[in-house]
Formats: sequence, structure tokens, C-alpha cells
Amino acid sequence: MSNEKSNRSVRPIKRLEGRIAIVTGSDSGIGQAIAIEFAREGADIVITKHTDTKGIEETRRAIENTGQRVIVVELDQKNLSDIEKVYQDAKEKLGIPTILVNNAATDSTGKQVKDMSIEEWDEKIRTNLYGPFYFCKNFLKELELSNEKSNASIINITSVHQEIPRVGASDYCAAKGALRNLTYCLALEVAEKNITVNNIAPGMVLTPMNQEAIDNPNVREEQVQSIPVKRAGEPSEIAHAAVFLASDEARYIHGTTLFIDGGLMQYQGQGA
Repeated sequence: MSNEKSNRSVRPIKRLEGRIAIVTGSDSGIGQAIAIEFAREGADIVITKHTDTKGIEETRRAIENTGQRVIVVELDQKNLSDIEKVYQDAKEKLGIPTILVNNAATDSTGKQVKDMSIEEWDEKIRTNLYGPFYFCKNFLKELELSNEKSNASIINITSVHQEIPRVGASDYCAAKGALRNLTYCLALEVAEKNITVNNIAPGMVLTPMNQEAIDNPNVREEQVQSIPVKRAGEPSEIAHAAVFLASDEARYIHGTTLFIDGGLMQYQGQGA
């Protein structure tokens, strides 16, 4: 057989083949990119949406085009009952998920503490912290009940703002900092159970949270000046890292944060 024929017959390695993943907030941005990239790597996907029907349909079609199975579940992750429904649908239609990506989140109110209502604070904390907590809790419970022995992974999408404070973002920064510590504590709890738990902390990424920078090149140029590489990230760059962390290649990476920020975290304090 010629080398040419041999090369054509080589089957590409799919690092997540046979896996089932839940990716929350997969109707746009980072979550959408992760869900699609996981499917390209062989995983069947549970995708969730809150209100963006058009975005979730784009994600669903892209996953179906890879040949992988996909189900869509409507979700308000402040509600434990919604999260329980995600797992029920996953089990009935796909099987037991062994990858969880907690990506769904909302940005800050933009208000300082003195101006923020209790209701506004509660809305952000329940969405950005309670939601991932509920998902982690159910993910681990279902794995235990199923006696699933496969490698499993939890990836929480936090932010550089788990470390960097920002005026008008105490709600967002507090939730992301708490999610970081939830990740670290959980990593200790499951360290001997064949489950890895890690954070990805993106910096500035061109998603709907940064819509002004997407729409206005002048705004984007101004904002990236604090980033050493002088550009914003793309959702696909976060997705590739998530694939790696969920794969068998990363089984010894546990209880840590992967910053994907163009060097932003290294820039803090420069010029002081």
C-alpha cells in the first residue's frame, strides 16, 4: 500500500470519543465554542440556553454537523429544579455525563456596592456561584449513583476577575473568586475518585460580554493596551484548552487555574 493510501486510511484521533459532556451557557461565546469543539473531538453534548433561542440553534446545528448527538435543555441555573432536569434529560437521551463545563454566567451590574440593591446582588451570586455549585453537586451525585468508572472532569469557567478587582463589579468578582475557591476545595474532596477539577480563567475574549469592543475597533484598541500581547482572545482559544483539560492527556492537572489572558495577570503592578 502506498504512503498516500495509508495516510488517507488513518483515522483522526478524537480525544473525547465516547464521552458525554454538559456545557452550560452554550448559546454564544465561550460556551458555544467549547460545545462545538468537544463534539469535533468525539463527545456527545448537552447544551443549555436561557433566552437565546437563535444562538442555541446555531450551536445545535454545528454539533449535528460533526455527527455527534446533542440535546438542548432550557435552563435558569438559579433554580435547582432546572439543573436536575438537565441531568434527567441527559441520562434518558444520551447517558451519564462525565464532563461538566460550568460556563453560564452574567456580567456585573456595573454598580458600586452602595448603589446595588440586595436583589441585584442576589441575582448575580445565585447565577454565577450557586448555579455552578448545584451543577457540581448533581454531577458528582449522578457519577456516584451510576458507579461510573470512566475518567471524569469538571471545568469551571471563572475569569481573571477571580483575582483582579474592578470598580462596579463586586457582584461578579465576588462570585468568580468564590467559584475559584469552590473549585480548589472540590478538587481536594474528589482527588482519589478519578475526577479532575480545574478552572479556566479567561481575560478579555471577544464574546457578547465584550460586545462594545467587537462592534467598535477604537474601543477594542483602547481596551487591549493593558494586555501584554495587545489583542483580545477568541472563544476558540478557550475551547482548545477546555478540550485538553477534559482529555486523558491532562489527568495529572488537578485543582488549579489556567489563565488564558494574553499575559494580563503578569501585567498587574507594572509601572508602580
